[in-house]
Amino acid sequence: MDRYLATLDHEEVVIRRGARSGLYTIVAIHSTVRGPSLGGVRMWTYADTRLALRDALRLSEGMTYKAAVAGLSQGGGKGVIVVPPGERLEGDRRRAALLDFGETVDSAAGRYVTAEDVGVTPDDLLVVAEITPHVSALPREHGGSGDPSPWTALGVLVSIEVACERVFGTADLTGRTVAVMGLGHVGGDLARRLAAAGARLTVTDIDEGRRAPAEALGATWVAPSDILAADVEVLAPCALGGVLDDAAVPALRARVVAGAANNQLADAGIADLLAAHGILWVPDFVVNAGGIVNIAVELVLGGYDEARAEADVRAIGETVRTILDEADRDAVTPLAAAMAIARRRLG
Repeated sequence: MDRYLATLDHEEVVIRRGARSGLYTIVAIHSTVRGPSLGGVRMWTYADTRLALRDALRLSEGMTYKAAVAGLSQGGGKGVIVVPPGERLEGDRRRAALLDFGETVDSAAGRYVTAEDVGVTPDDLLVVAEITPHVSALPREHGGSGDPSPWTALGVLVSIEVACERVFGTADLTGRTVAVMGLGHVGGDLARRLAAAGARLTVTDIDEGRRAPAEALGATWVAPSDILAADVEVLAPCALGGVLDDAAVPALRARVVAGAANNQLADAGIADLLAAHGILWVPDFVVNAGGIVNIAVELVLGGYDEARAEADVRAIGETVRTILDEADRDAVTPLAAAMAIARRRLG
C-alpha cells in the first residue's frame, strides 16, 4: 500500500462507514480531466480496510489510463464495498450496504459514475440508483446498457486476435492453443467466444462448479497452480491481478499474454521482463476496456445503441494495433507505448 499512498495523486477519495450496514464504502476519483470519473464498484472481502483502500486507489488510477487510451470522455474512478472476512452479504444486509454505497457515490456530486464490477450485479445497481442518479450499466429494461461483461470479453477476443496476428502472422484462432485463467462473467464468456473461433482451450478456476461447462466446450481443465505454465500459445488472465511476477514470467510457455484481469503485473518492471523473454504482453487496461467503452455509449448518447457499442468495442483491436506499432517504432514495451498515449491525451 505504501506505493499508492506515497505517490497519491488522486483528486478525491471518500471513505464512509454506512449508517445502515456499518460497513465501509469507498469511492476513489483519480482524474476528471477528460470528464466525470467512471468505474465499477466491487463488493469484496478484505482482511482490513487499508487493503480495500489500496485496491480502490490502484484500480481508479488504471481506469484513468483505460479511458484515455480508449479515447473516451471519461476519467478514472472506482468504488469498493468492504465485506468483512467470513461474511457473505445477502438479503437485507446486502441491500443496506448498497444503499450506503449509493450515499457515498452521491456525495461526489457527479464527479464519479459507478457501474458493475466483481461481486455486483445490474440488479444491485438498481438498489444503488434508489439513492443516486450517478449510476450506469443498469439492466436493459431500465434503460441502461446492462451487464458489461460480454463487451469486456469481446474486447479481449479482438485484442488476442491482433496480438496473434503480430506474433504468429495471422489473426485466425483456428487450432490456436489458449489458456484462460478464471471463468467468471468475463472469462467464461471469453472461453465460449474462443471455442466458437476454433481455439483449443486449457482453463482453470477456483470454483470447481465451472469445470463442467468448460469441459462442454471441449476445454482441458487444470489446477489453478498449473495454468501459468501451461503449454499453450496464448495466456488470458481473467481472474484477479498480480499474477505476473519475477517467478511466474520465466515459467510461461505462452508467447502472447492478453486477458481481462486488472493489474496483471506485480510491478511495472515486469513488462520489461516479459519482453526479455520474448513474450508479447498487451496492457490489461487496453485489453479489458470493452466494458467501459460499452457504458460510454450509454453516457454519451443519453440512451443505448447496441450496434454502436459493438463497433466501438471492436475498435479496441485497432487501438492495440496502434500501441504495438508505436512500441516497435520507439523500441519500447507495449506498456510504455500505451502509457505514452494516455499521458498525451491527459495533457
